[in-house]
Amino acid sequence: MDDSSSGERVSLLRALGPGMAVAIVVGNVIGSGIFATPGGIAADGLGFPLIISAWITGGVLSLLGALCFAELGAMLPRAGGMYVYLKHAYGRPVGYLQGWTQFIFGNPGSLGALSIIFAAHLGELLYPNSTEGISRYMTLGLAVSLIVGLATVNIIGVLWGGWVQSLTTVFKVGVVLAVAVLPFCVVGLHERAATIGTVWSAVLPMVEDTPSAASRFAIVLLAVMWAYNGWHGITPVAEEVRDPGKNIPRALLIGVGVLTVLYVSANLAYHLVVPMEEMIESENRKKVAVLLFDRLLGPVGGQLMAVGVMVSTFGAINSNLLLGPRVPFAMGRDDRVLGWLGRVNPRFRTPARAIGVQAGMGVLLLIGSTLLVEGLQSRPGGGPSVFDLMTSYIIFSSSIFYVLAVVAVPVLRRRHPEWERPFRVHGLVPVAYVLFYVWFLGNVLIGKPVESGIGIAMSLSGIPVLLLSIAWSRRHEPDDDGPSDTQTGITPNE
Repeated sequence: MDDSSSGERVSLLRALGPGMAVAIVVGNVIGSGIFATPGGIAADGLGFPLIISAWITGGVLSLLGALCFAELGAMLPRAGGMYVYLKHAYGRPVGYLQGWTQFIFGNPGSLGALSIIFAAHLGELLYPNSTEGISRYMTLGLAVSLIVGLATVNIIGVLWGGWVQSLTTVFKVGVVLAVAVLPFCVVGLHERAATIGTVWSAVLPMVEDTPSAASRFAIVLLAVMWAYNGWHGITPVAEEVRDPGKNIPRALLIGVGVLTVLYVSANLAYHLVVPMEEMIESENRKKVAVLLFDRLLGPVGGQLMAVGVMVSTFGAINSNLLLGPRVPFAMGRDDRVLGWLGRVNPRFRTPARAIGVQAGMGVLLLIGSTLLVEGLQSRPGGGPSVFDLMTSYIIFSSSIFYVLAVVAVPVLRRRHPEWERPFRVHGLVPVAYVLFYVWFLGNVLIGKPVESGIGIAMSLSGIPVLLLSIAWSRRHEPDDDGPSDTQTGITPNE
């Protein structure tokens, strides 16, 4: 895996067609969230109307964001996605902090959280009658093997990673679709539909004597947005998409539309079959989907669902290793301190070094988080799970940069009206997105101050490295005021 200096002159390969682009959007989102969060959401939401409203709101927010990213991605089809947009809109420091957060915490944290869910459901298969599942060391060993193996696949070639993504995406969509329709197929459409009103009203008394509906809604939406997280997934590999001016907007809009329909339908199915009081029990919160299949098809159904969740998280890990490393790769092309990450492997035409380092960071963060949570849980009263800890601070920190990226739409229109925009979003869309997200982040900051604080600290931790990089490369920094890239030779819409 030689990334010699000659590799720096090798360009990425535009090999991803429209079908793979849609598969990347859908496959990057469907992972553990739709299977692992409904129980925790039920415990926080305490009412079906609020919960289903949060899932619909999450889809609408993702669609609004996708419309904005469609303009940005079609205009600047470069490796790095959000990092590139923020850099051009606000300057290098903002883009750098986003890339740093994604590189050091966001993507590795996602790899760790997904690996935990994979191992938990493997334990369901291997030890169906045990409450302990597989051991801690087996869990870590399996997680490491998954990350290393899929990193190797993505190093070998973007098409290999793309094919894995396409195949697992088809399977994942099938699993979520099965969750959505199985209650009606097994029990009967008329009988199940008749229970919707009962489900809706039966949970309303549970809302009494709880925090305000707005605060609960914001906390529920935080978990919902983990399930939707990654809707912008095609943008980090935009430089490898054929005809990006057309295929990137199509992939974003079609992908988010499919996801919203699947997620809302699946959650309706969960609440039709599994009682809310059973969902919120601690031992059931991460396996509501398994309970649904077990209730409708018996123990075999639960095992089938466990396999489905495993394949889904497998595909999501592959997606993180396909897309995530393109961010440090893009940073490396702009930065002398991280320059060794910005090279293309001359044999495989992939950012092999960035992929390898991202996989290593995922392994280290997984082990570190496991040890930290183990220490917290040993205290009186216990502590959060690895999954809950990782997902909460990842989503809060990511949401801050989502807002900045959406604001970049009008900022770049003003700064660079001459850049061609194959797709143009209506001006009210960014406004609606930002107004809602400001309210959302404010409520999360109040409702989950620890997780929010960790997210903010993660983002700011890149400042010392940024200052070092500026001091090191001040005399050698290329002029990046325009859209052209001296290393890739591409223009915004190329």
